[in-house]
This record gives sequence, C-alpha cells and structure tokens, in this order.
Amino acid sequence: MGGAKKKSIGNQEKTTKDTPAADDKTKKGEKKGPIKQKQKTLIAIEESQGLKTIKNMKPITSQSLARSMGVKISIANSFLRSLESKGVLRPIGGYSGHRIYELGPTNVTQ
Repeated sequence: MGGAKKKSIGNQEKTTKDTPAADDKTKKGEKKGPIKQKQKTLIAIEESQGLKTIKNMKPITSQSLARSMGVKISIANSFLRSLESKGVLRPIGGYSGHRIYELGPTNVTQ
C-alpha cells in the first residue's frame, strides 16, 4: 500500500546521469574530507605557571583551570589536589567532586 512511487521516465534519466560511476565511490572504511589533527595538550602543569594562573582567578575550579591552561580536567584536578595537600589552596565549597578553592591562609605563592 504505502510503497515507493514509481518515477517517471524523465526523472529516471536525470538520476542515472547524476550518479557517479562505481569506481568513484569510496571503499568501505575510507574516510572523506580533511584529516583532523589532535589538539595538543600538556601532560603536566608546571607549578610556577599554574600558580600565576590561579592568582588571577576568582573562583578556582578544575574546569576553569583546565580551560585557561589548555589541559585536561583530570590533570587540572590532580594539580589542585596537590596544592591543597601542600596548604596553598583550601576548599570552600562545591559538591560531588566539583570543588571550589581559594588561596590558603599561608601564601606559599609569594
């Protein structure tokens, strides 16, 4: 009942002229278009460079640090945890793993 409509002769001729030859089609598994390059990311954050960035931030979160430094969130999170263990940062809020930090009372950053 609801099958495809039969094309007229004129439309059939147009579609046969527009279709490319079988050898022009890409093989299965081949990709079309430009090749995208992977984004360069740092593997670790240098402490001096990270502290400079943190000084200029009002809410210090792993997401904002990762965005400003150009690293993954997991790397920024581990850097913030290491600063917290040293006493440079202290957590002031957040929930469910999303912590908000502020510079600690003992400024080791000077």
